[in-house]
Amino acid sequence: MDSIVADNSFAHHPVVSQEQWIAARKALLLREKELTRLGDQVARERRALPWVRMEKDYVFDTPEGPRTLAGLFDGRRQLLVQHFMLGPGWEQGCKSCSYMADHSDGANPHLAQRDVTLLAISRAPLPEIERFRQRMGWKFKWVSSHGTDFNRDFCVSFTPEEKARDEVHYNYARQRFMQEEMPGVSVFYRDDAGHVFHTYSTYGRGVEVMMGTYNLLDLVPRGRDEDQLPFTMAWVRHHDRYETAPPVHAAGGSCCKSQA
Repeated sequence: MDSIVADNSFAHHPVVSQEQWIAARKALLLREKELTRLGDQVARERRALPWVRMEKDYVFDTPEGPRTLAGLFDGRRQLLVQHFMLGPGWEQGCKSCSYMADHSDGANPHLAQRDVTLLAISRAPLPEIERFRQRMGWKFKWVSSHGTDFNRDFCVSFTPEEKARDEVHYNYARQRFMQEEMPGVSVFYRDDAGHVFHTYSTYGRGVEVMMGTYNLLDLVPRGRDEDQLPFTMAWVRHHDRYETAPPVHAAGGSCCKSQA
């Protein structure tokens, strides 16, 4: 048997009768409904934002050859882009961006049914992207903006000059330089005439929209459990770099090893 370190974090958590729990749960349900209605209202306001017509002729390197931004829609009208942090010469992609991307393959068949194409764009050359994508086992489309202004125009890649000034424009504000690449999610619409419009972009914690795992962690007693970490996502690893999952705690405070 493995020894178990006691978790005292809930030593004084209230324990009540079923009737008391139901009363508390109903009170929380009212708050959850408020949040749901607020989320619906914000979503309506998001969809009502004005659009910007894309005038610059970006050409991306894709496994199928060069493609314009309009060519990335795959015949659909709506395009969701993950600005994936993978710069030229990087050994591997950003861990947090990879955590986001782990959710893409499951979502893609369903998004396609609602006229949406989801893909990733990075500044690394396509062979470097493909090498990492194959390592991670992902199936979603991932294209290269190498040699274009796309990442700079969408404020997710920054120059040595900006680093020297210690100032960048990110998340709609001037901020101190953090790193040469930053995460984001952008949305585009293509009309029947082939014109492409930028409709929305989100950065910072806004990219949690792609992190369905966080939504599930928010349901469990310990939540995201990040308060004591050096930074919020310090626990995240590439999915092929996690150590063995922590042992399952059996009833009675013991943990049984699986038999070889």
